[in-house]
Amino acid sequence: MLISHGARMSFDRFFRLASIPALMLCLLFQFAAGTVQAASISLLRDPDIEHGLNRLSAPVLRAAGLNANRVRILLVNDSSFNAFVVDSRTIFVNYGLILKVTSPEMLQAVIAHEAAHITNGHLARRMQNLRSAGSAAGLGVALAVIAAAAGAGEAAGGIALGTQNSALRGFLAHTRAEESSADRSAADYLNRAGISPQGLVDLHRAFAGQEVLSTSSQDPYTRSHPLSRDRMRAAQAYLAAYGDKGQTSADANYWFARVRGKLSAFTRAPKWTLRRVREEQYKDVRLMREAAAFHRQNNLDKALKAINGALAARPSDPFYHEMKGQILIENRQWNAALSAYGKAVSLAARDPLILAGYGRAQLAAGQPKAALRTMEKARAIDFRNTVLLRDMSLAYAKTGQRGLASLVTAERYALQGRLNDAGIHAKRAVALLPAGSAAARRAQDVLTAYEQAQKRKRRK
Repeated sequence: MLISHGARMSFDRFFRLASIPALMLCLLFQFAAGTVQAASISLLRDPDIEHGLNRLSAPVLRAAGLNANRVRILLVNDSSFNAFVVDSRTIFVNYGLILKVTSPEMLQAVIAHEAAHITNGHLARRMQNLRSAGSAAGLGVALAVIAAAAGAGEAAGGIALGTQNSALRGFLAHTRAEESSADRSAADYLNRAGISPQGLVDLHRAFAGQEVLSTSSQDPYTRSHPLSRDRMRAAQAYLAAYGDKGQTSADANYWFARVRGKLSAFTRAPKWTLRRVREEQYKDVRLMREAAAFHRQNNLDKALKAINGALAARPSDPFYHEMKGQILIENRQWNAALSAYGKAVSLAARDPLILAGYGRAQLAAGQPKAALRTMEKARAIDFRNTVLLRDMSLAYAKTGQRGLASLVTAERYALQGRLNDAGIHAKRAVALLPAGSAAARRAQDVLTAYEQAQKRKRRK
C-alpha cells in the first residue's frame, strides 16, 4: 500500500527531502542524541528544478574550471535570500533567492560568486576552523556541514541539534577581502561564459543599505557575504571593462522562467499563481504552472488538461511526464501514473528522482519486485532521498525480505534523527540478515550509533 508523503495543500508532497549514504551514519549520529534543538538545513528535491539549475550553472562552472557534471546546485528549503558553499562539490541556494532575483544573470552571478569561493581556496580556512572547533556548537556545525555536503536534508535536522544560529553564520561568513576576491573571479567567469556582469551589479544594488540595519533586520546574505560601496563600485568597473554581452541566451531565459515558475507554483497560493500565470511568456511553462495550481486545488481534470497541454508543446520532455505521473499517483490513478513515469524513465533513464517516482508507481500498481529493481537503481545513483527509503521498506516487505525492510527503515529513522526508532529496527535487521553480509554491517552501523547515544544519556 502506498503511503502518502504530505497533505494536499503542502508542496512537501512534490519535493523530495534529502538523505545521506549509510556509511556516514555512525559518525553523524553519535552527536545528535544528547543536544538541544536549534538550526538545521533541509533540501527540496525536484528533478525538473535541479535540471534547470544545472543548465543555468553549467557555463559558469566550466568557465571557473570546475566540472559541471560533478558540482551540484542544490535547493535549500528556506525562503530567505542566501547561497553558500561548504565543500568543493556543492553550491547551496535558498529557494527564496531564486524567487527574488529578477534575471538569469543575477542567479548566474550568485553561482559564479560561490564557485569563486571554491576555486580561490576560501574553503580551506573554514575547514581549518572546523577542525579546531572545540565547543558543542562548533561540533554541531561540523556535523551539520558534513551532512549538508553529502546532501543531507532530514538527516541534517537531527545532526544539527545543538548548533547555534550564530555559530553556523560564523562558519558560513566570509571576510570582505574574500568577498572582493570572489567578485573579481566571478566577473571573469561570467565574461568567459559570455554572460553580462550586469547581474553582479544588480545583485549588489539589491542589498544597498542593508549594512546600516541591525543584524537581526539584515538579510542572511548580507550577514554571510559582507557588502560595501567599494564592492559596488568594483562591480560597476567590471561591467565597464567587460561590457554588456547583449541579449540573454534563449536557453538561460527559458530555464530561469521554468525554475522560478515551478517553485512559485508549489510555494505560493494557487490563487496567486492563477492570477499571474497569463504573464508567463512560455506557453508550456504557463501550462505547467496552471497544472500545479489546479492540482493543489484538487481539480484533477483541469490539472491533467494543463499538463497534457505542456506535453503537447514538449512531448519529449521527461520532467513534464514525471510531473504528470506525480499528479496521477497523488490521485490514486496507479496504472496511468505508471505509464507517465515509464515514459519519463525512457527519456531520462539515469535521473534518480524520476527513477524513484517510477518505483513508487510500480509499487502502487502491485509490482513490488519490479519496483525494487527500479528503486535500487535510484539509490545507487543518489542516496539523498529518504522518501525512497520509505518506499523501499514497503517493497522489501511485500517481497518477503523482512531483514532488508527493517534495515532501510532503520536507516531512514536514523537519517531523520529518530535514533530510538532506528535502534529498534536495526536490532531486528541484525537478527534477520545473514551474519557478515554487507546489509548486516549497515544495520550494525546504525545499531552502534544508537547504542553509543544511549551510553551518553546514561552518563548524564
